[in-house]
Order: sequence, then structure tokens, then C-alpha cells
Amino acid sequence: QVDRYLYHMRLSDDVLLDVMARFQAEMVKGLGRDTNPTATVKMLPSFVRSLPDGSEKGDFLAVDLGGSQFRAHQVKVFDDGKQSSQLESKFYPTPKEVIQGNGAELFDYVADCLSDFMETKNLKHKKLPLGFTFSFPCKQTKLEEGVLLAWTKHFKVRGVQDTDVVSSLRKALQKHKANVDVLALVNDTVGTMMTCGYDDQRCEVGLIIGTGTNACYMEEMRHIDLVEGDEGRMCINTEWGAFGDDGALDDLRTEFDQELDLGSLNPGKQLFEKMISSLYLGELVRLILLKMTKEGLLFNGKVSTALLTKGKIEMKHVSAMEKYKEGLSNTKEILTELNLFPSEEDCVAVQHVCTIVSFRSANLCAAALAAILTRLRENKKLLRMRTTVGIDGGLYKTHPQYAKRLHKVVRRLVPTCDVRFLLSASGSGRGAAVVTAVAHRLAAQRQRIDAALTPFLLPLAILREVKDKMRVELEYGLKRETQANATVKMLPTYVCGTPDGTEKGKFLALDLGGTNFRVLLVKIKSGRRRSVQMYNKIFAIPLEIIQGTGEELFDHIVQCIADFLEYMGIKGARLPLGFTFSFPCRQASIDKGTLVGWTKGFKATDCEGEDVVDMLREAIKRRNEFDLDIVAVVNDTVGTMMTCGYEDPNCEIGLIAGTGSNVCYMEDMKNIEMVEGNEGKMCINTEWGAFGDNGCIDNIRTKYDKEVDEGSLNPGKQRYEKMTSGMYLGEIVRQILIDLTKQGLLFRGHISESLRKRGIFETKFLSQIESDRLALLQVRRILQQLGLDSTCDDSIIVKEVCGVVSRRAARLCGAGLAAIVEKKRENRGVERLQITVGVDGTLYKLHPHFSRVLRETVKELAPQCDVTFMLSEDGSGKGAALITAVAKRLHNVGQK
Repeated sequence: QVDRYLYHMRLSDDVLLDVMARFQAEMVKGLGRDTNPTATVKMLPSFVRSLPDGSEKGDFLAVDLGGSQFRAHQVKVFDDGKQSSQLESKFYPTPKEVIQGNGAELFDYVADCLSDFMETKNLKHKKLPLGFTFSFPCKQTKLEEGVLLAWTKHFKVRGVQDTDVVSSLRKALQKHKANVDVLALVNDTVGTMMTCGYDDQRCEVGLIIGTGTNACYMEEMRHIDLVEGDEGRMCINTEWGAFGDDGALDDLRTEFDQELDLGSLNPGKQLFEKMISSLYLGELVRLILLKMTKEGLLFNGKVSTALLTKGKIEMKHVSAMEKYKEGLSNTKEILTELNLFPSEEDCVAVQHVCTIVSFRSANLCAAALAAILTRLRENKKLLRMRTTVGIDGGLYKTHPQYAKRLHKVVRRLVPTCDVRFLLSASGSGRGAAVVTAVAHRLAAQRQRIDAALTPFLLPLAILREVKDKMRVELEYGLKRETQANATVKMLPTYVCGTPDGTEKGKFLALDLGGTNFRVLLVKIKSGRRRSVQMYNKIFAIPLEIIQGTGEELFDHIVQCIADFLEYMGIKGARLPLGFTFSFPCRQASIDKGTLVGWTKGFKATDCEGEDVVDMLREAIKRRNEFDLDIVAVVNDTVGTMMTCGYEDPNCEIGLIAGTGSNVCYMEDMKNIEMVEGNEGKMCINTEWGAFGDNGCIDNIRTKYDKEVDEGSLNPGKQRYEKMTSGMYLGEIVRQILIDLTKQGLLFRGHISESLRKRGIFETKFLSQIESDRLALLQVRRILQQLGLDSTCDDSIIVKEVCGVVSRRAARLCGAGLAAIVEKKRENRGVERLQITVGVDGTLYKLHPHFSRVLRETVKELAPQCDVTFMLSEDGSGKGAALITAVAKRLHNVGQK
């Protein structure tokens, strides 16, 4: 009979999966900016962004308002490697006149109790951080602020709704002259999660099942429309008690649920809570027993006063009646006390009613919790997830069957989650202190991180200084008397013209500038259907050759040329050749280039001070298989300018922002004192990477730059390049990460073996980590590939470090380029300059923000110049062929 009567309270797994799906939809609604106003599950951001990491320490106070007693706590957190804490508490009653009086009285009472507690503990002389557990729905805009949305749990204090409860508490504390700093406002659910998170770092869900019910969990910031920013995670207080207030659960609510709701203090509100929390389950049992008795199914149809009295059956009665081990004795005793004189059948039936009511509560709670766990797993993109749920609340703790039922149903609904349920010891109080301790730690950490990263944030005034210093160095390099001592060498390239469209023929091009070497065949057609066709092959240069002898290096290059000519079937042809050689060379003519010094990790002996074209010719002779007409030796920067110049005649600057960093531009011959003649223009290869080698930019070099420089193959050289080029940015990041880890701000203070390895942090990782499309989860995966086991917080810091290092590189590069475009404007004697910069290099092409920051900086520092940036398509190879073609054309004109 009871089963038939309570048929609608029995929920199958299919129904529970449906409830789970409904709750998931509500969560999404609550997280969206546009849908939140109409969502019943409010998904309130708590501004708790971090879980404890074990390094928290100090003395903290906590106050806890939300139940029948008010509590004050002192929490000592020890940084002893064991994550231990010590809690001392004092309980104060919350009198009815306080919880139904006005706001000023309530907060005076809280401040009064706290002052009493501090006096008892002899804490009046200390200024302590305080966490405030306030177990009512609040809208927060920061951790230490919260506007009360509505009272729950029988609280009815006037004048508090829609006000900030923290500022009310602060005012009351000032009045009592309490020396306290309120750092955090916390919901009891969040407090529970944080307490358990202190003991188990997998804990990322908090659950309360007691007088009230609620859940919170760590949500990805990118999904929380209500808060700015998409980095990291934040704890969301779901306020799930209101689930169903819009009718979403009407098909599951029985006549008893409706009757209970109508008789409550807040009809139509908190409907989910009324189906599962201990505040209402006793009343639900009473209403069922009353109806069954009236229909003659119980107690011989005799309705006692107890059955007619609202609130007479409490949760403690229901729990006691479900102690099956004690048989029916508890049930009989309780019913007799209520003036009901039950038969044995009555006791069995009543026990059964209690079981169905509390089982339904556990089922519904499990369905909503399963929805949260599924969301967490999907956020992490895991097929299977291990996690911990921190739990508090009288129903869970004291009911004999509840916990077991809840665990069982959750595991059935989400078989892909391995869930540990952890009971919170003094959850909300200790939790508030832990939140405060974490906030305290993060504030101190933030100061130290800022101290490390602030030197990278170059203000406009400093960038103007860099631009002006670069301008001075450019002039030094162009003048005969200062050139020898200039750091920016301003090397003449003897490239005196840009393509005019009449170039044609077949050309070979060589491209040496990194660990790969390319040979290209370039076919140039002129006229109306002008085009450039290219065929190329890439050859690796082994490390032993890069760091071997010059003869071995050039023999290897010629071997690669021979392979290519055979591959293309053109071994017998004597083709004009352009040699892109991306290292600083002093040129006496277009086909002579004396190596000034190796860069980019090259170390081949007997090359510096030698003509690289002669070395190539000698290697070709030694092989004695083919002959080539070496027309031009070209820097990759010049090749880039020429390639873009072929498309846009306004291109007179070439920029490389990749493994290395360099610029060339067309300078007026009259300004180049190192070369005879005043007519026309010549391309100058600035070799600006050495800017600052004379100490002129030491004021902006950080300790990390100095460490990178000292550990490099060429200490004291190429200082500007070491701050702006892809070869070094990853290493700067690595040095910062080591420093922050030593300070205990990253990776739990543990420097992994991989982090000790020079060069482990390649610049491609910077580009990947800074990609806007990447969630922190993927950032963590990249760090894991590098052997770095990072938390979510670590990933945010690593991303920030990468950001400041690459942004500084782009800003410095922009300052140098601004000096050059300003010089071009003055050369032309115009008010406003229109000019194109041809650009190549992986940093410019592949990094998600470098190119934009570079362009913005040039615009800021050279406002009278309209600069177009043109990406070079294969600058170094195609450019070498074009220079060779232009040189051939000019040579032929000269002969005529």
C-alpha cells in the first residue's frame, strides 16, 4: 500500500539521468550573461580562483553565520610540509530577535561576539586577516565583497538585502575597535570545498546537505560570462536550491511537495531544496503520514495532534526511524512519544515512508552532483576523471543510510568518474580561514611575481629613449671616423637597385642562415605575364659541421649543391648564383663578403675575417664537378626586402624577426661615408643585433637577460638580438621560471630536471602557450611535455611570463624600426612618409601577438610615418635570385 501511495517518489535511473540533463542545461543558462537573469540556478561567481597548494601559513580568524549558532574561529595554518592546521572555535547562539531584527543589530552582534572571542584568545593586539562565512546567496564582484540576494533558512533580517554585507561587517568591527582585516567573503559550500582541498588537492567540488543544500565547483573562467577574463578557473556557487523554481521539476513534485511549499515561509522558492534538505524532509514525512492516517491506512485512522502540528516531525526523528539495525524499537518509541499508538504493521509502514523520502532526497542530490562531475570531466577533456567531493551537513553526517545511498547512485550515474567523498572537518569556518590564507598567499605571491616581471614592461618614455639611442648608433655606423667602433655596423651590401620588372632567366640561390640549408632553382619571367617559379631542396647541417672547420662546412654546402643539380638534371649548366648568407659580412662589392663574426650558434673555425664567396669557390674547385657564376652574396634581410620590392616598389626596408633579428634599408649614397660616390641609393645591412654591446641599453637589461647572455656561445655580443629574437626568448622565459620556482611561486618550489636544461623552452612553446585559442588545460599539457607538472595557477603564471617576454621583444623591435622609418622620412625631407617594410621570420609569422604589438609600437613612436608591413614569401631564396637578376641587369646596362 505504501509503495503504491508513494509511487511518484521512486525515481528510476532513466528519470535521474533526465534530471541530470535538466540540471546541466540550467548550469549553462546560469553561466551565460544573456541567459543568467532568467536562470533559476544562479551560478554565482565566488572570486575564489585558487585551491590551497600547501604553502599557506599564518594566523587567521573566521566567523561563520548561517545556521542556528554563530561561530568564531582562530585557525593556525602551518607550512610544515604536512599541510596541518589547528582550529579553535567558540559557539554563540543566534537569538530569534537578531535573525529577525534589523541589519545594524545583526552585524553589531557578530562584531560583539568576535571581539569577545579575540579577548578570550588574547588576540586584541594582533591585526589578523579574517574570512567571513555567510551562508546565503550573494552576488560577488570581488572576493571581499558580496551583495545579499535573498535570505534563506528562516533568516528575515531587515535592511540587508541588496547591500554589501562585508562593508556592514567592517563598519560594525570599526565601532568595536576590532583590529581585523576582512579579506574574503565565503559561502559555506565554498568553505567546505576549501577545507577538504587543504587535505586533498584533488578536491574541486563542495557539497552541503543539511538544513539547506547547495554545491559549488571549480569552473573554467572561459565559460563564466559574468566575469571578465578567460584565464584559469573560479569557484562557482551554484545555489542549486532554486532549481525547479521555473517549473522544470513540476512533473516530479508530488501533492505533498506542493502542500509543503505552500505552507513554507517562501512559497514557490527553493523548490529543489524543499525536496532534499533536512529542514523539510521531516515535514514531508508528517504530511504523508497525515494523509495516510486520514484515509485509514495507519493508526486505525486516529489523527493525533502531533500529526496535525506543523514541524512536529523533524529530521532527527526520520534518521532515528531508519536505524534498521535496531529493528522497529526506535520507530515505535518515536511514534508513541507523538501520541500515536502504532501496531507493528504501522511501524513497518512508517519506516518505509521515511526510507522512500530520504532515498528520493539522495537520488535527486546525486543527479545534480553527477551533472557537475560530468561538466568538470568535459571541461578537462578527459575520458576518465579522478576527483574529490568535499561534503558537510547534518543530513549527510547523521543519517544512517544517506551517505552510502548518495555515493552508490553518483557512481552509477557517472561511471567515468572515480569520485572520493571527503567529509569536511568543521568545514565552513576552517574553510573561510583557508580561503583567506590562499588570498593572503596570492597577494604576497603577486607582489613577488610583479617584482620579477615589472622590468619587462617598458613604458613609452623608455621606448623613445631606445629609439633615440638606435638612431645615434645608426649614424655612428655610417660615418667613416666612428664606423670602426660602432656596434651597429651598417654594412654596405652593394645592392643598388630594387627589381623593375624586366628581370628574367634561370638562377640558382643558396640559403644558409640556420640549422637547415636550402638550394633553389628560380625561374624569373618578365613582361606582362611576369612570374617567379621556384624549386628547392632542404638539407640539414649536422652540429659537428656547424661547430667544425670552415673547410668542412663549405665542402658540405657544395655536396648539397651537387645533389640538387643532379636531382634537377642541370649539372652541366653554368648558372648565375646568389648566395644568401645570413651572418654579418663586410662587403667590398656585391660578390665579396668577409665574415665579421658568426651568430646563431655557428662556430666553424677559420671563417671569420675570410671572404665567404672565395671559400665557396674554392670548395667548388676542390670538388671539380661543376662551375657556377657567383654574382651576389646577400643577407637574408636584403633578400626579404627584394622579394617584397618585386611586388611593391614602395618596399625599401627589410626586417627579419625570427631565430635572429636584423634590418636592412635603402640609404642615400651621400650618407654612406664608407663607399665612394654620392649618387643614388644602396641597401645597408644594419646588423642591429649588436645594438647595446657598448652598454647603451644596460638600463633595460634584466638579471635574466644577463644570465642568458653569460650562458650563450658569444657572451657580451648581440645583446639587442638576445632580447628580441626567437633564439633567446624561450631561454629568458626558462630563467624567469627557475627564479620564480626558487622563490616557491611555481611548481611547488620544485625545479625539475628538464627545467635545468638550457634550451628546453623553445620559442615555439611561447607561441603555443600564448595562443588565444588555447585553454589552460592545453597549456598544462605543453608544460607536461616539458616535464613540468603544473597546476592551473602555475599555467596562468607561465602564460603571463611568456606574454611579458614576447611583448617586450616586439616593443623593442618596434622602437628600433621606428628609428629607421624616421631616418627614411628625414632623408626624403617629407612631412609624412608612406613606406613598406618587407618582413620574414618565424617569430613575426607564427607568434600570436608579436606582429600586432610590433606594428602598434612603430605607429606610437613614428606617428608621421604610414608603415605597411608586407609578409615576404620565401624572402631569402627568392630574394637572392632577384638580387642576382637585378645585378645581372645593372651589369649588362653598365657594359652597354
